[in-house]
Amino acid sequence: MTKILGGRVAVVTGAGRGIGRAHALELAAQGAAVVVNDFGVSLSGEGEDAASPAEQVVAEIEAAGGRAVANAADVADFEQAEAMVRQAIDTFGGLDVLVNNAGFVRDRMLVNTSEEEWDAVVRVHLKGHFAPLRHAGAYWRTEAKEGRRREARVINTSSGAGLQGSIGQTTYSAAKAGIAGMTLVAAAELGRYGVTVNAIAPVARTRMTEGAFDTSAMPDPADNSPVVAWLASVEAGDVTGRVIEIEGGRVTVENGWTHGPAADLGRRWESAEVGDRLRALLAQAPRPEPVYGA
Repeated sequence: MTKILGGRVAVVTGAGRGIGRAHALELAAQGAAVVVNDFGVSLSGEGEDAASPAEQVVAEIEAAGGRAVANAADVADFEQAEAMVRQAIDTFGGLDVLVNNAGFVRDRMLVNTSEEEWDAVVRVHLKGHFAPLRHAGAYWRTEAKEGRRREARVINTSSGAGLQGSIGQTTYSAAKAGIAGMTLVAAAELGRYGVTVNAIAPVARTRMTEGAFDTSAMPDPADNSPVVAWLASVEAGDVTGRVIEIEGGRVTVENGWTHGPAADLGRRWESAEVGDRLRALLAQAPRPEPVYGA
């Protein structure tokens, strides 16, 4: 069978366990050399003493005949993210694919969320996407300007929580919605350098979902990875700025925020007339119900 990522170099963040691990294994199986990043922390973002999950994944890849190297960067640290990108370039001769996956949860209802919990979750998800993307994007821009344009690919990780909302996950939902927005802008800005930027919203049984609700019927983390591998390929060069939800064998292209019903009075609205007119518009565009634990 043809390997669709032969000769390509990828960085996968949060790749020591769960969905990220599955991505790293699939990309390697499809021929990519992989920088396996994992900070080695618990579900809530606290440190752990266990052997490096990233090194364990690297060992699996190498045992299967692939190429990989471990990386323990905190992806939300600007300088460490830059060093991670540089490791891929120095070790494997370049960088073609960035899969931003790292994250953790600290679920709370809005009125119980502490400032520390907000800052921690937004930092790892939102800044943890921005920092690697910023440094990879700068590298690809330089390559393009110097006549070495690469068919580069970025796959970010949003969530149904960020797209439809998730009760008890205000912080996580806000961060994941921000990632979807970042994806749209990055796709527009980096396209001139040969870079596509897409996001997935995966549904899977992982550490982040187990314990929060019944996960017995949820798909396996590896079910998401073939879509990521294809988006990482040269063949996917005409797909950018899209958010794709994956649930087992079901793939849905999300429409996101689009213009719906509208009314133009041709003048400034008066406060007293807003209610009836706005309610009529809202009735034509029912909102999706928030989901639990997406």
